[in-house]
Amino acid sequence: MKNTIQTAVVVIPTYNEAKNIGRTIEYLATKTFPPIKNWQLKILVVDGNSPDGTSQVVKVAAKKYKDVYLLTETSKDGIGAAYFKGFKYAIDKLGADFIFEFDSDLQHPPETIPVMLSEAEKGYDYIIGSRKIKGGSNPKGWGFKRVFFSEVGGFTARFIMFFPFKNFWRVTDPTTGLKLTRVKGFVDQFPLTDFKHLYSRSFGYKLQLLFETLKLGAKYKEIPLIFQIRTQGESKIEPQTAKEILLVALKLRWYDEFTQKFLKFGIVGGVGFVINIVGAKIFKNLLITPTSNLSILNGVANAIGSEIAILSNFVFNNIWTFSKEKITNLSQLISKFFAFNLSSIITGIVIPSVVIGILTSIFGDHLFIFQVIAIFGLTVPLNWIVYNRLIWKKKSNP
Repeated sequence: MKNTIQTAVVVIPTYNEAKNIGRTIEYLATKTFPPIKNWQLKILVVDGNSPDGTSQVVKVAAKKYKDVYLLTETSKDGIGAAYFKGFKYAIDKLGADFIFEFDSDLQHPPETIPVMLSEAEKGYDYIIGSRKIKGGSNPKGWGFKRVFFSEVGGFTARFIMFFPFKNFWRVTDPTTGLKLTRVKGFVDQFPLTDFKHLYSRSFGYKLQLLFETLKLGAKYKEIPLIFQIRTQGESKIEPQTAKEILLVALKLRWYDEFTQKFLKFGIVGGVGFVINIVGAKIFKNLLITPTSNLSILNGVANAIGSEIAILSNFVFNNIWTFSKEKITNLSQLISKFFAFNLSSIITGIVIPSVVIGILTSIFGDHLFIFQVIAIFGLTVPLNWIVYNRLIWKKKSNP
């Protein structure tokens, strides 16, 4: 890969950045790019039709330096939409293999560009600059409020989007704007001409691109980012940015396929739980005698109620929870039901019934409490694993 010339396009959205964009282009073109080998590097400025003459500065720079391009937006739709427009232009017109998301005011140090390209050469698909890892930092000139929102807001977004899964531990700076992404298999999978799917066209877009790129299976790497303080122009951070980022994080987690599937699984399981509890109570009342051994009776009553619940769970999980993996073939339906029944007998009857029997013998007759402990502490997590990995295993793409 190191001997193959690849194209990386640095996409820079601007609005009223006439004081910054010229020196940024000059620095990249004269200092950052020349020492870098095996890469064709291009700069694409996406300007929101700035009234301060930003586009004119870019046009002058394009005549002075090669591989500098300007895309002027016909409408100002937010920084997220500007990046999408830039991504499409970079792919269609400039032949991008990788795309940088980069600031116009040198708050993103140009020295990070060769470092990120080096990681791409190692096979990483998605490289971001993080202020939160060793070697990274926020600007020293930031006030308490800005630092507070950066630290607490970033952690809150991480927690909402990823906890308790591995990306919570891997992603340390979800609101960073410095990123390098492979086009093939990642950027080219986004609907670049349709902004309706974006939960935010402003700064919240960062979270969505991060979330969706990782879902696509990108090989991910963070590098330290020493974020610089803006020296000229005005910050584009808006007063409602913190609220917007929180809402985007919530929407990403809520509408995520995993979350929706787990919610359905929980509802179906809740119905099964009611069936289990009611069934166990009914059969206990039918079978109880003055000489009954309560430990054995509670276990048996729970087993009967659980078997009825198993049938209900299989039917509703198949037609609703796992609708994308729904089993329709009759022979497969029968075999999967037997597998489901066997696994459910183990996870939903044998294990919890034994636990309920043991708890009854130790603590007395508290059937409902013991059912809650056994079902939610053992049955639910075990069933979720078995259903996803065995019964309704996700169909692989051909």
